[in-house]
Amino acid sequence: MKKITDLQKENGTSCMTPNPVTVIAEEDVKATLHTSWLEKIRGNIKSLRFNRNEISGSLGDMGTFIPLLVGMVSINGLNIASALFFSGLFNTITGIFFGIPMAVQPMKAIATVAISEGLTKNEILSAGIITGLVIFLFGITKVIEFFNRIIPLSVVRGLQLGLGLQLIMKGFSMVLSTERFFGYDSIFVGILTGVFVLILFFSRKIPGALVIFLFGLIMLFLESPEFISGLKPGFYIPSFVNLSRDDFVIGTLKGAIPQVPLTTLNSVIAVCALSRDLFPKKGAGTREVSISVGLMNLIGCWFGAMPMCHGAGGLAGQYRFGARTGGSVVFLGLVKILLGVFLGGAAFTILASYPVSILGVLLLFSGIELSLVARDVRTRTDYFIMIITTAAIISLSTAIGFIIGFIVSYLLHSGIFSIEKFGRFFDGK
Repeated sequence: MKKITDLQKENGTSCMTPNPVTVIAEEDVKATLHTSWLEKIRGNIKSLRFNRNEISGSLGDMGTFIPLLVGMVSINGLNIASALFFSGLFNTITGIFFGIPMAVQPMKAIATVAISEGLTKNEILSAGIITGLVIFLFGITKVIEFFNRIIPLSVVRGLQLGLGLQLIMKGFSMVLSTERFFGYDSIFVGILTGVFVLILFFSRKIPGALVIFLFGLIMLFLESPEFISGLKPGFYIPSFVNLSRDDFVIGTLKGAIPQVPLTTLNSVIAVCALSRDLFPKKGAGTREVSISVGLMNLIGCWFGAMPMCHGAGGLAGQYRFGARTGGSVVFLGLVKILLGVFLGGAAFTILASYPVSILGVLLLFSGIELSLVARDVRTRTDYFIMIITTAAIISLSTAIGFIIGFIVSYLLHSGIFSIEKFGRFFDGK
């Protein structure tokens, strides 16, 4: 595939015009609609792999998944069995449908607000349903495709770089939050596993994430060997949750409103752009991803599942640690289903006690992989737009950063403002 800048020169386009790579990719996705869904799914099933690299890659987004899930279970009373069962179910479905390691993660804005402000379980579920409904409507009405066409590539790259840097900073803070240098969960363990991942950064034979994840389980056993005796198996069946009007009002105001723009940008537009970068022949379309996110929450949240989305950071993390097919998330999904159905609440003991320092390292390298996709920005103007977008996202918020980046891009590419002309004015030329 030609470089983005080469395509722009040939077509006489800029980052304010519909991105040619995006247009080509979207046309390719639409072309696949002419083949039957059964043929597509059959082809994806044949491509599934379940080797050590896929299993290692499946752990690439645990740095985000486990802390947010544990927080909502312990603070807000979310049912961990439901959360594991449905996230596993949708992991399996999306792995087969998309054929790539499409992550299923907690919705970050809803989870953050829920944990910090103490939302009830029902308010969290209501927020997920409303967010899912909005994103689903964006998909079936093709509004999401309109957003994808008008958003400049430089702004998308700024969005990805900003989110990547946020993951990196969060990873460092998780390691430092242990507040001790030595111990089973400490800064030293974080440094040790980080060095190990760096050594294996380009290795195709040794699955880094799998090795350090197993190392974390060993450290957990050495620190608290009695936790195994507390793992009592059971059997869980999802049940319908009744939600009130007040649940929906509070859930919408506190959770859904801040989540919708984040889901639109990171869980649909950014993740689709990343999927085309990593898998040019199997990149996901914005419309089908939007519908997927919507259905996950319109179905799962009525049965106690946590609000879920497809995250660019999760896809980057799974790819970084070896995932190349949908087999990685299918494997992860089956493990989650088994944990949810047969262990239920006992799984909380494992997840809540797992070393935070190791999760921080996984998150850190996921952020690095997501940030690296921004390296294809070439022109000075587009680089300026990307950096402004990134800085605004980190210092303000994802939604505000996106708006600032979009406005700056419009001003520069429409000719209203020119960096070069402005510089020559001060030079007296």
